[in-house]
This record gives sequence, structure tokens and C-alpha cells, in this order.
Amino acid sequence: MASLSKHLSPYKPSASNLHQWMLGLMLLSFHGVLLWGFDDPLQKGLLLCHYGLFLIWQPIWQTQEKLSPRAIVLFVAGGALLAWLVSWWMIAIWLSALFGLLGGRIFSSTARASRMSNLLAATYLLSVLLLWVIPNLLDATSALAVSEFLMHYLLPILPLMILFQRVQKETHQHAPILDFFYTLLLFLLSVTLILSIFTIARNSEADYAEVVVWVVFGLAASLLLASWLWNPRAGFSGIGQMLSRYLLSVGLPFERWIQNIAELAERETSAKEFMLAAMSEVETLPWVAGGKWQTDEDDGEFGNQAPYHADLEFHDFQLTLYSRWPLTPALTIHLKLLTQILGEFHEAKRREEALLQNTYMQAIYETGARLTHDMKNIVQSMSALCLAAEQSGEADNERLVALIRRQLPLLNQRLALTLDKLGAPRNENSRMLPVLEWWDNLQQRYTGTRVQFSEHCQHESNQRIDSEVWDSVVDNLLQNALAKAQHESGLIIQAQLNIDSEVFIEVSDSGNPMPEEVAQSLFRKRIRSEGGLGIGLYQAGRQAQQAGYLLGLQENRVGEVRFRLASKPA
Repeated sequence: MASLSKHLSPYKPSASNLHQWMLGLMLLSFHGVLLWGFDDPLQKGLLLCHYGLFLIWQPIWQTQEKLSPRAIVLFVAGGALLAWLVSWWMIAIWLSALFGLLGGRIFSSTARASRMSNLLAATYLLSVLLLWVIPNLLDATSALAVSEFLMHYLLPILPLMILFQRVQKETHQHAPILDFFYTLLLFLLSVTLILSIFTIARNSEADYAEVVVWVVFGLAASLLLASWLWNPRAGFSGIGQMLSRYLLSVGLPFERWIQNIAELAERETSAKEFMLAAMSEVETLPWVAGGKWQTDEDDGEFGNQAPYHADLEFHDFQLTLYSRWPLTPALTIHLKLLTQILGEFHEAKRREEALLQNTYMQAIYETGARLTHDMKNIVQSMSALCLAAEQSGEADNERLVALIRRQLPLLNQRLALTLDKLGAPRNENSRMLPVLEWWDNLQQRYTGTRVQFSEHCQHESNQRIDSEVWDSVVDNLLQNALAKAQHESGLIIQAQLNIDSEVFIEVSDSGNPMPEEVAQSLFRKRIRSEGGLGIGLYQAGRQAQQAGYLLGLQENRVGEVRFRLASKPA
């Protein structure tokens, strides 16, 4: 029973079917009015029937919505005026309005059958206008006699084709949009066609058919010329581009205003100063009387208040503009665009300020980390001297005193240079020493430790190195190896100086290698890992790179983890 009731349920036409049927019935009822006249009450009733079908078909108001009392009064008044003031002139204007509405719907429909129905209806209206309505306006009996056969037998076929044409479902869910520009253009063209034919026919003795041909071809030539002027190809920008520029700028050259705002963004350093200067530019607009703006950090006002205003907002930027004239929809869109541009530039300036602040804080952090690193190396060198003093006996007093006399001035000098960096971080004076003298000082600092020193020298070298950088980097490598030896028994630590075609020092140990992910990121970013590897090597790598030296990991395997510090090849 359920399936039987489903098959016997009444057929519910879709919105597309209903719309097409109303269009066909509306044209058929209007055709009856044209053939039978509109003098008798019955004929006026047919005209009101046509008007009712038009209200169901019309594309302006949504038929699903409940009509307000004001809309009901408007519709009833329109029907009364159409019924009691009907004439051939009113019929001609009504046909022009229907032709414009159909033309405004043709390009908004996606279904092919809907477009075909609108084209058939537009063809019918234009044919009826030229063959029947205008001849009745002119009382052209000869033209009416020729058109009578077409009106009775051929033109009614077009509404019947619309009525029985198969309907396809629209691809979109929303109703087709009425193009106001095309509707107005087609309405004006229809009115121009009617008035041109009527005027020429009244003021000349030419035949009606000849007048229609001349007027139609004249309008076609005018439209062809207008289309060429709209988008020409001979160097002229065209009416279309000029109209688009005007609608975009609303009386102000858009490119010039954007250029001024961009120049302000380049010239001003802070977001507040930029916004103050930008508001001065906004105040120069001819339709702006004043306004006020507000962000999360600043606010301000300019100009005077006026009767009309617009409240605009973009992210955290709020702008209120006052105008002496009502704000049209085009002007409102323009204001939203200008607000978005100002908001984007303001946000860019804020990000620029934040980036500068982060850069400044990063410079302070890196300076502090580098000074901490240097201080740690100095403290470790002093600890080595203290360890040597604790382990030396009475027989080594003279050697200990000589070592202290030699190393203390160097440590004092390194400490003074570190404090100078703290007072003026950009003033980094290098301390150049011969490489062999530096090598001798390094061995003396690590006397009594597990570090084994060796050198491979092909010839005497007088090359001078930046002892501050080499001390900092090598001390870091050796201290990391000594810290690693506390966790791995039997670890052998070696430091070898090579003087050949190039001068470099290698620090190696016989312990376990670093993880591969740590080795790949070494010297390039901060790494936290056991054994002291990480931030110290990152700072050492940056210090060596800035001084023009190469620091790298040469080997990373079991039994040999080797680093090298060398001068860059010439």
C-alpha cells in the first residue's frame, strides 16, 4: 500500500517547471489581449489574468516570501492602473519592460532549456512589438493587414513551444540573478526603437516596412560603434576601462592614492606615525569631512563630524568616516577597500616593529650568550691553572711560578676584552698572535689534564691567527671532550696542530659518536644534548664564521670524533 500510494501521489512541479509554465501562459494571455482588444470588461479581465501570471513569474521579488501590506498595495495599484489606463502606448511600454526583464535573465541561467525559453519569449515580444503594437500606434492599416496572418497563426506557436518545452534542472541552487544593467539597457533600446519608428513614420511618407528596416539597421550600427568604443584596439583605453576606473576610484585616481600610501609606508618607521600620515591623506578625499580611527594601541581623530557616516573595521583597525553627502553603495564598497588597504599597511608596520624588536632582543641574547661563553672559557682556564698549582710539588715551584706569570696576563687580557665587548658589543678587537706562540700558551693552560698534544709541522710558520677566536673555539672543544671523559672511561683526547700548506688544529676523542640528527644540525642551530654539546658549539661556529675561519666535524664514528678549525683557503 505504501508503494501504491507513492505512485498515486499528486505530481508536484519543480520551481523550474512552474516558472516556465507561468511564462508561457503569461504570453498566451497577453496574445489574447492583443488580438481581442481591451475595451470590454471581459477583455480587461483577461488583461488582469495576464498581470497575475506576470506577478507569479516576475524575477524581482521572491514568491516564497510573505508579502508585506505595502507590497500588496503596490501590486494592486499596478493592476488597477494597467486595467483602467490601458492603451496602445501603455502596451508598448509594458512590452519594453517585459523585453528588458527577459534580457536580464538570459545570461544568468545555466540550464540550456531555460535560456532557450527566454530567447523564444524575447523573440515573441519583439515580433509582436514590430508587427502589431507599433502599427496600431500609427494606424498603419496596410501593415496590420500583412501582419494579421502572422498574429493569428504563427506567433502563438512561440508561447506554446515555451509551454511544452522540456525543462532542465538548474545547476545552481539559487535563483538566477536579474542583471539590472542589461535590463535597463534593453528597456531603453526598446523605447528608442518605438519612438524612432513612430517619429520617422509620422514625419515622412515612407512605407512602414522601410522605416522599420532603416531604424533597426541604424540601431545595429550604433551598437556596433558603441561596442568598438567600449574596448578598442588602436591605443585608446576605451569607455569600458574609463568607466571601471571611475567606479573604482569614485572620483579619485586610485593608482595615485595607493602610491601615496605606499610612499608613506616606506617613509614612516612606526605604525602610529604611519597611521597619522595616512589619515591626513584620507582627509584630502573630496567626500570626506572627518573621521576617527582606533587600533589596539593607538587612536585619533581628524576633521569635523558630518550628518552621514560609515563604520568600517578590518581586523583590529576600526575607522569611522563622516561625509556631507549620503554614502552610495559604490562609495561604501570603495570605503571598505580603502579600509582594508590601510589595515594591511598598518598590520605590516606592526609586524615590522615586532621584527625589529625581536632582532634587537636576539642581538642582545647572542651578545650575552657569547660573553657567557667567553667567561666560561676564561674560568675553565683559571681552573686549569688552579689544578696545576694543587698538583705541583716543592720541586715544581719555579715552573709553576713561571706558568702563572705567563698565563695570568693573558687571562687578564682576555677578561678585559670580554668586558670591552659588554660595554660596546660591536667593537670586537682581535688579538693577533703567531700560531706557534698561541699553541705554546694552549699547552701550558692544559698541563696536567688528559689532553694529549701533538704537532705536525713541515716548516716554521710566522702566520698570525686571531688568538681570541681560536682560544674560545678550542677551549670549548677541549672542555666538551673533558666533560665527555667523565661519563666514558678510558677516553683518549688529542689536540694536533698542523702547519703545512694550510694551518689548522684538530681536536679528537676516542669515545662514542654523536647522533646523526645532532651531527647534521651542529654549528647551525641551538641543540640541547648530554655531554655539553649544543649551545656552546653553536656560538663557537658563529664566532669562527664571523672571524673568517672554518669549523667543522671531520669524523663522527665509534673510536674517533674529530673537529677541525682552519683558516679559509685564499
